[in-house]
Amino acid sequence: MNRKKVIIVGAGLGGLSAAISLAQEGYPVTIHEKNPQIGGKLNLLKDHGYTFDLGPSILTLPHIFGRLFERSGRKMADYIPIRPLRPHWRNFFEDGTVVDLYPEPDRMAEEARKVGEDAACVQRFLKYSADLYDLVNAGYFEQGLDTAKEFSRFYGLGQFPKFDLFRTMHGGVKRFLKTRYLQDVFDYFIKYVGSSAYHSPAFMNCLPTIQFRYDLWYVDGGLYNIALGLQRLMDELGIEVRLNSEVTEIRREGDRVTGLVANGQFHPADIIISNMEVIPAYGRLLHEDAAFMRRLDRFEPSCSGLVLELGLDCQYPQLAHHNFFFSEHQRAHFHTVFRKGQLPPDPTIYLVAASKTDPTVAPPGCDCLKILPHIPHIDDAHPLTREDYLVLKERVVDKLERMGLKDLRRHTVFEHCWTPLDIRQQYYSNQGSIYGVVSDRFKNLAFKAPKQSTKYPNLFFVGGSVNPGGGMPMVVLCGQNVARAIVAWDRA
Repeated sequence: MNRKKVIIVGAGLGGLSAAISLAQEGYPVTIHEKNPQIGGKLNLLKDHGYTFDLGPSILTLPHIFGRLFERSGRKMADYIPIRPLRPHWRNFFEDGTVVDLYPEPDRMAEEARKVGEDAACVQRFLKYSADLYDLVNAGYFEQGLDTAKEFSRFYGLGQFPKFDLFRTMHGGVKRFLKTRYLQDVFDYFIKYVGSSAYHSPAFMNCLPTIQFRYDLWYVDGGLYNIALGLQRLMDELGIEVRLNSEVTEIRREGDRVTGLVANGQFHPADIIISNMEVIPAYGRLLHEDAAFMRRLDRFEPSCSGLVLELGLDCQYPQLAHHNFFFSEHQRAHFHTVFRKGQLPPDPTIYLVAASKTDPTVAPPGCDCLKILPHIPHIDDAHPLTREDYLVLKERVVDKLERMGLKDLRRHTVFEHCWTPLDIRQQYYSNQGSIYGVVSDRFKNLAFKAPKQSTKYPNLFFVGGSVNPGGGMPMVVLCGQNVARAIVAWDRA
């Protein structure tokens, strides 16, 4: 047993992954979580017989989660039962066009032909995506690369042209796909990191391969069962989790952090990991000065969202498990959200109807819908009120009724709504961000903050605000990479 004590701020998936990985290396680990349950943004709402995933609702790359169990000689299937979904998702357009995504080439070719797209173009795009994924995965993901020096050492100058650095994500898509329908669909894979396809670098086109190669999954009973499965594993490993234990300060002496204050009590630590995002942690917990905080400006937060849950007394048979209702003008939608910082007049809407796969999440004959349009993060210089967001909510419901969910309001028997203000209050996320740091080719080339503090060598970060970024598999991978970095640093 390594006697260096590790304390983790926050029990989001990144923190849980780091805790499990370090416990497997013999470190004693304690997690302090301000909320009454683990999981962070992986959250759950149960009410009136309906069960909603408040946060993530798509599982990809399950093998990354599986490593946490395999390294303790266990099988993920014994803790977290999962199943693949078909179709991956359904796409609705204002003109009545509907197209599904399937990982099987023949079925995807049929869907492409429905909208006038050459199936060979789709396959060429997916080959382009796969090449980018393999490139990005080899170093950035699996090796946990953080700095320009590390990138140069791993990839070498000869590899950099393969990243397609001179195009945007949308530019990469339109090289291969000619119809507006599939361009919009594949552009919107950027939803996984809460950014804009018109502002992200082209190598973000690696994202479709995550789905087309490794499939898209559902966790029986809802995705919060991922957190419950990890809790069982942590209990077996002896990891202490203190709930309702809000960390209000990280203390330091010179260039080292020494411990933290939670619920008014000081807890010494040899190593601290913050699952709170980088900018809030430096500002809220370490009280760094303005000059230091300005160095972090390039790590602008990703978008936020309006999170609307509706319990219905009916079902809409045209829905799949995952659905997207597209903006008539998606480029304008991205520009409004990510450049103007305004609520979109015609948002692209993500809608989950989990009862299509799992009837236990709603009463018989009923549906539970999770509805999420991406909207700007909070701008404290030009704040919006809850009433402003509720006007958008009505606009969203209007659009869904117009696009086929007839009498949606009349069939709603339960409603719950979170705005960016609620998201910031619940998770202390930077300006209500959902996915951590935005991926922007000019602001940060899609790179996030480093996992090891540049100021305090025994302070580390996990989660969507550090490399490799947002999304459940990425923050779980981040926790594993942070643990490996801590072990190497500790032994150096």
